[in-house]
Amino acid sequence: MQIVTETLLDLGLNKDGEINEQQLILLDVKEEMKSQFRELSLGKELSDARAELFVLLANISTKKARETIIKNYKALQKFRQELHKPKEKEQTQTPIEGDVTIYCDGGCTPNPGKAGSGVAVYRNAKLSELWYGLYEPMGTNNTAELGALYESLLLAQKESQNGNSVEIKCDSMYSINCIQTWAISWEKKNWTKKGGEIKNLEIIKKAYYLYNDIKKDVKLSHIKAHAGFEGNELADRMTMYTILEKEEQFVQYSKEINISDILKMRAG
Repeated sequence: MQIVTETLLDLGLNKDGEINEQQLILLDVKEEMKSQFRELSLGKELSDARAELFVLLANISTKKARETIIKNYKALQKFRQELHKPKEKEQTQTPIEGDVTIYCDGGCTPNPGKAGSGVAVYRNAKLSELWYGLYEPMGTNNTAELGALYESLLLAQKESQNGNSVEIKCDSMYSINCIQTWAISWEKKNWTKKGGEIKNLEIIKKAYYLYNDIKKDVKLSHIKAHAGFEGNELADRMTMYTILEKEEQFVQYSKEINISDILKMRAG
């Protein structure tokens, strides 16, 4: 993932400092908000693919040419994914750190669009329970990721109160940075930041304050998404299940847990 910075934006602009239609889509900025694209984009989390495409589309003057570049790039990405697709046995890695390990994930289809959050809880390196919910008919990937992290912190708080060592593994650097790094500065500035409003402030504040209460007992670490970790994959499938069920509350998965079947789940 990439955080949108001034440097990244400058790389994608043409010699006149202009941005094209496809680049606005990559930044999730509406056409009518084009004049404000900088302040709307700074601090956002983009996938590596979106960030690369954003730069590749710089100085491409015609829409047809840009669409050709996007089509070719998607084909190349698909080829890379198939080439490096983990084997079945590689998707069963389990945590070894702490009495309890919590994997969290959030997803959105498209972005913005239908969003949901998911969590997988392991006790003594064995899958114990799955959680899902926080459905939003028009959410974003970032709100879903933050929601999943907040719910994981609540679960971690209960586990630590019961005397268990806990680690949360989150694949969103945006969410981690929000509560571990950026919020410290934002709080000192009365929850403001240079360049405009702080998006998702309500959930960020809730997660930040909770994290500060329990961080001496709970470890929060980043994990690469879709890198062969079973817990991360299961949390991802719970986001899909949330969108399928349209579950607005955050609830425990009550069906029989068949890991193989759940991992086969795909977005609708």
